[in-house]
Amino acid sequence: MLSYYNRRMIQIPLIVVALVLAAASVWLFTYNRLAGFMLAGLTVFLLLFLYLAEKKLHEDVQKYVTTLSYRLQKVGEETLQELPVGILLYNKEYVVEWANAYLTSYFEEETLVGESLYEVAEPLIPAMKSDKSATVELNGRSFHVISKPDEKLLYFFDVTDKEQTARLFKEEKTALSIIFLDNYDDLTQGMDDQTRSSLNSLVTSTLNGWAKEQGMFLKRVSSERFFAVMNERVLRKLEENKFSILDEVREQTAKHHAPLTLSMGIGQGDVPLPELGDLAQSSLDLALGRGGDQVAIKQGDGKVKFYGGKTNPTEKRTRVRARVISHALRDIVADSDKVIVMGHKYPDMDAVGAAMGIRYVAELNGREGYIVIDFSQIDTAVKRLFAEVKEQNPELYSRIITPEEALEIVTSRTLLVVVDTHKPSLVIEDRLLSKAERVVVIDHHRRGEEFIKQPLLVYMEPYASSTAELVTELLEYQPKKKKISMLESTALLAGIIVDTKSFSLRTGSRTFDAAAYLRTHGADTVLVQKFLKEDIGTYIQRGQLIETVYFYKDGLAIAKGDDDYIYDSVLIAQAADTILTMNGVQASFVIARRSEDAVGISARSLGDVNVQLIMEQMNGGGHLTNAATQLREATVEDAEIELCRVIDDMIEGGTEE
Repeated sequence: MLSYYNRRMIQIPLIVVALVLAAASVWLFTYNRLAGFMLAGLTVFLLLFLYLAEKKLHEDVQKYVTTLSYRLQKVGEETLQELPVGILLYNKEYVVEWANAYLTSYFEEETLVGESLYEVAEPLIPAMKSDKSATVELNGRSFHVISKPDEKLLYFFDVTDKEQTARLFKEEKTALSIIFLDNYDDLTQGMDDQTRSSLNSLVTSTLNGWAKEQGMFLKRVSSERFFAVMNERVLRKLEENKFSILDEVREQTAKHHAPLTLSMGIGQGDVPLPELGDLAQSSLDLALGRGGDQVAIKQGDGKVKFYGGKTNPTEKRTRVRARVISHALRDIVADSDKVIVMGHKYPDMDAVGAAMGIRYVAELNGREGYIVIDFSQIDTAVKRLFAEVKEQNPELYSRIITPEEALEIVTSRTLLVVVDTHKPSLVIEDRLLSKAERVVVIDHHRRGEEFIKQPLLVYMEPYASSTAELVTELLEYQPKKKKISMLESTALLAGIIVDTKSFSLRTGSRTFDAAAYLRTHGADTVLVQKFLKEDIGTYIQRGQLIETVYFYKDGLAIAKGDDDYIYDSVLIAQAADTILTMNGVQASFVIARRSEDAVGISARSLGDVNVQLIMEQMNGGGHLTNAATQLREATVEDAEIELCRVIDDMIEGGTEE
């Protein structure tokens, strides 16, 4: 059959011919009636033919349209039912109103109509409440869901094979690890060959058995270093069991009276192998900088995860490192025009005492030294110290400046020394970090993911009780041009006493050596007690905080303050310390508002629970037994809920990270 277009194109010339013939018949009729009648008859016949043709064309078009409409309807029905795309309609109560056969085939029910989505497919609810696509798991299959909330319509695309392929690809990605025996040299120094060989054999067999069991390649490359290659699937399995090899090596070697600990740096991510190796080495450096006996995993995007760290870092046996750092600091100070010392926000006695010690180092090397203090962010003890300094040593007090004054005097040759923290977000004035080109970091906290960029010198010793202890050791190797003042030595001693809780926690032999050195140089213990005295109101407030304590899990005590009251940071820390002394408490957490827009958490433990890792998960940090964090734009209840969630994650199944 000719198409509608072709038939219409034929009819148009015939209509024109009919019109011409009609006009000709009228003209011819005046001259020859017979010829006129004949021509008129031909015209009528042609017009009748055109009429019938038009009628037939209209009927054909109607039939074609009807057939096409039926076919489209049929195709639409088959598309809805047979196309491999799930389609679902629901009402405002999230009850299914209609679902095509393809989608229904993935469920046990014969029909989904009338079923609540909360019962048959609860994972869909979040996707339905937004107009964004999402991938959800339903009955063992993965679906890419496109939501149309206005129409209450969902489209389902089965992407199970695609997801499985992507998962397999991700699981087979290579991860590199460097394993380091932390204290191998120290332990084996006094061993005979047979004992050392026995220890090597034990460690190698333990690690080789572990590697074989986990499905990774392990190679010993030196007496204290191993190299391991694994994939993401193996790494995820190791993370699930919290790298139990750390405990296994420690326990096995302890049975032979040589308790070795190991640290592990792992690089992972979608990066070239050379970069993966750099990530592994960087992770190992980070693990060792935090005290060892732990695993650091650094991803290609810079994120870091930590596992282990259950034991306190061991104290070094020699003072060689302290002497080397002291000499290096002396050279850097001598090459600077002035020295500015800055601690963390809300500085405690440790930060202030260490800052005074470094200022004294600058003076010994012929350079002006200044201490940056925000007087609106100091506690009672520090206020008492400064009041005593102002009265007894005006010259020293004149060296205490505000952040604004520090910003005005800093030059390209000014040395900025950051004490008692290594995190840019915690310093008193972060603009000084940007403006100063020469920075030195001295800290006793375990190194975290956040770190000051490109310092000239870093002196971080997690085994030390306090930054004041580290600074005191540095003083011993500085020029003896001038005797340290009584107030400066007292401030350093106060820092050690505060951070060790009067020499009861994190105290090593070198802590007492440092205290003895300060005492010899005029530190006044009675004055320290005067600085650290508390008033009756503070004592009562601490008691009110302790009254709220409860046990969240075995040995984990949580106390919280009133959300409408702002507590002093020292008060919160003291409450956590007091709770820790109670019977049955392995770790204490005190939650209280620190400012109008921040809630603080102070965490303490006896060593069985790593509170540092818990606080790091909440953007804080500290030590294994002493840590803290602050949560911005949060309530006390929000902080409590988040703390409980992190504790659940970290101590799942009784195994801590």
